[in-house]
Amino acid sequence: MLIDTRVRKSPYWELSVQAGAWRASIYNRMYHPRGYVPREEGGMSVEYQSLVNDVTLWNVAVERQIRVKGPDAEAFTNYVITRDATRIPTLRARYVILTNEKGGILNDPVLLRVADDEFWFSISDSDLLLWLQGVNVGKRFDVEIDEIDVAPVQIQGPKSAALLADLIGPVAHEIPSYGLHITKIAGRDVVISQTGFTGEKGYEIYLYDATKYAEDLWNEILRVGEAHNLRVVAPAHHRRIAAGILSWGQDLDHETLPFQVNLAYQVPRHKEADYIGKQRLEEARARLEAGAPPYETQLVGFKFGGRPIDDYAPDFWLVSESETSEPTGYVTSPWYSPELESNIALAHVPVGRTSLGTEYWIHLPDVYSDEPGRPVRAEIVEVPFRPSVNPNQRELLKQKGLDAAV
Repeated sequence: MLIDTRVRKSPYWELSVQAGAWRASIYNRMYHPRGYVPREEGGMSVEYQSLVNDVTLWNVAVERQIRVKGPDAEAFTNYVITRDATRIPTLRARYVILTNEKGGILNDPVLLRVADDEFWFSISDSDLLLWLQGVNVGKRFDVEIDEIDVAPVQIQGPKSAALLADLIGPVAHEIPSYGLHITKIAGRDVVISQTGFTGEKGYEIYLYDATKYAEDLWNEILRVGEAHNLRVVAPAHHRRIAAGILSWGQDLDHETLPFQVNLAYQVPRHKEADYIGKQRLEEARARLEAGAPPYETQLVGFKFGGRPIDDYAPDFWLVSESETSEPTGYVTSPWYSPELESNIALAHVPVGRTSLGTEYWIHLPDVYSDEPGRPVRAEIVEVPFRPSVNPNQRELLKQKGLDAAV
């Protein structure tokens, strides 16, 4: 990829290159490292083993931090997210969605409430800053909306808690899931959340004044991490797929309703305050409950054959209802799961054919096909594909029998 000044480099970019990053993609108009171990040395499969067995460090500064601060911060945030912001305590985080007037999902960030009058949107891959500022042109909430000089890294894996304890002390073990803790690492101010993109135990460390102090944080984590067999890796999409964690731009976008991608719990039935998209989403839920879904496809999980998919898919692979029929769906996020010893994927399929066990056929590239030119059999299975060590809210609700809870 051409590296130039038209795309922003994060504060950790050069450090990632020094750590071996050999390729990148673009995320939020920033360079995003997407591979460290060379293909000839095992590539993403080796990085995955470090994640599930030890601890890993990720450069995720592409999760830009959009701060909403001021007397109306809670009211403004409550207007732009579907969930009830008034129920988010200070020093807690939540996975949230923002929708447009048609109910389409614009972004699905982790929302951090760092103070009574201050929220950070840790955004996925769409330009939320301009949207939020545009909304307030007409609404005139008493808030400031800006991108701040805060850049996160993630430490993920079973040894992440022990590593964090070596960095900040035993209080690391007291940070609850989606809890926040304000402290210092290497003398620099940070906010730590117990969150991540894997389903493994993990944390995100948000560094203040990151353009000045990125090296201090990064090098301290590397130093302390040596005792825990730390490896710098790219975001592990194979593990987030297994956990059923969605990726904006792949599994959902601004035309996707929450109900299509198993996010019904993000649309509360009893939120009195108005929010963008509320009318459309309530109409959509009414149609859905009446047996007339207002959309054609639903996100499901697949297990399927073929050769192990060991790298990012370069395209959305088509899905048919039989070996010879025309495609009616598409795969969004595929990978090979070593634990399940099978290829797995998230995929959009016709809403009338989403029952567990339903058979489909996936048109794989020849490199992954058992028989080039012939599709491979797939079967709809439960999502998440395997239990998470650090389950997200949708998993917790499902465990309680409240998958469509409000």
